Amino acid sequence: QVQLVESGGGLVQTGGSLRLSCAASGRAFSSYIMAWFRQAPGKEREFVAAIAWSSSPTTYADSVKGRFTISRDNAKNTVYLQMNTLKPEDTAVYYCAAGPAWTSSLNRYNYWGQGTQVTVSS
Repeated sequence: QVQLVESGGGLVQTGGSLRLSCAASGRAFSSYIMAWFRQAPGKEREFVAAIAWSSSPTTYADSVKGRFTISRDNAKNTVYLQMNTLKPEDTAVYYCAAGPAWTSSLNRYNYWGQGTQVTVSS
């Protein structure tokens, strides 16, 4: 069992930056694939980024590639999402997820956090 708690969301202007954190508790954090997803109002939850247990490889949705960076610190049981050059279309609730498989499919992730709101004003 893994419990995930996100933090770091907030309101930022277009072009600004935020860093999200996801603190994990429970067993074997370092063995899980960690990912970030997001869900905007009226839209389906979508994949943002994932990172393997050893911090490599990483993968990103095309919409955030070059702007967002996912990282993890297994000693601290924490995964991060550094978000730069934010756009209004990045506005969403961001969720941290953990699972056993290298995939962008949300159905393959077993554990989810409660989400943190990111709002980008134009």
